Amino acid sequence: MSYTRIVFQSFKPLAKHRYTGDLSGAFADLGTFLPIVIGVLALQKVDPTGLLIGFGLFALVVAAVYRRPIPIQPMKVVAAIVITQSLDAQTIAATGFLLGITVTLLSLFGVLDLLARKIPTPVMTGIQLGVGLMLAWAGIELIEIDPWTGILASGLLFLLLVTPLRPAAAVILIVGACLWSLSTAQNPVADISLALHTPQWTSFSWQQLGLSAQTILLPQLSLTLTNAILATAAIAGHYFPEDKQRISPTRLGFTTGAMNMLLAPFGAFPMCHGAGGLVVQYRFGARTWLAPVFFGIAMITLGLLFGPQALQILLLIPLAAVGALLIYAGLDLAWHKSLISSPPLDLSVILLTGICSATINVAAGLLIGWIWFLIGRYIFPNDKEHSEMT
Repeated sequence: MSYTRIVFQSFKPLAKHRYTGDLSGAFADLGTFLPIVIGVLALQKVDPTGLLIGFGLFALVVAAVYRRPIPIQPMKVVAAIVITQSLDAQTIAATGFLLGITVTLLSLFGVLDLLARKIPTPVMTGIQLGVGLMLAWAGIELIEIDPWTGILASGLLFLLLVTPLRPAAAVILIVGACLWSLSTAQNPVADISLALHTPQWTSFSWQQLGLSAQTILLPQLSLTLTNAILATAAIAGHYFPEDKQRISPTRLGFTTGAMNMLLAPFGAFPMCHGAGGLVVQYRFGARTWLAPVFFGIAMITLGLLFGPQALQILLLIPLAAVGALLIYAGLDLAWHKSLISSPPLDLSVILLTGICSATINVAAGLLIGWIWFLIGRYIFPNDKEHSEMT
């Protein structure tokens, strides 16, 4: 027996342990989490303690409510505006609070479940295609930051995926990449010390609420409703059909809204769920409530014990290495059996929705795909019955 085989055999029991997949999947989604969080924290306008503890508490609530690996992500439109316009902490808190109220009301009035029932299946499949393409492209962009690290990480990931260590592939890759950073950087954590940090109360004014309503509310709301709620619910229903009623659009909307309202005044960044994050976590082994618990504990620990210095720790994780995880998970989601088995109408809806979702945004993809579905029923009359059934 070769030495390599002996090593793999020795790790096989660990790779098959029921906690390993959840631990691996819990941090496989860092490719969408880290760039946004690092970009926001680098502006030094947001308290890292409140931001990280907010993510951690939301993750623990998700674990208790859904008992599945439903991810927690920063709201992307909010992050883009915060970074480009350098908004202050008070306006960010006002934005999270306003979005929280809006999404909560939409959930309580049943709007989200109504939308989920009305959206045609080919449109939802197209959104999954678009989200997968976006994940893969985001992975490519991260690898371009440091091509050699990205190539080496991709090669290591491929090797792990064809060995008994597959269930632990993501966590092995991330830990290995961090160790590589530590070995090549000059005193990267020399100035870091442990101390107890607590979130600071962040008040906001009616003027800041008005600014958020004018510049951020609608573009972020459209993305939250489609990608973070409707698409997440659809993909969760596919992965966990026995929990479809529990992981419904209304419940996802309610947890998103309620947690943003509660945590925004304590410095939390606006947060939501995410279809792409669910795919990445699932593909790398996350199956139970343990995945959000692992992630939540890690975030709370970083916030409480390191506070402002947490950014230095996060910077140890090479984004190019995380990009390899995104490419694999994105391509895996983008491929669907409907791409080779659907009639012309459904296939055209899937492709159009997917391309528009990937190139514009998910909300635009949903709207364009839905309109084409309604028009296409008259162009492809033979497919009308099939489309109605799907």
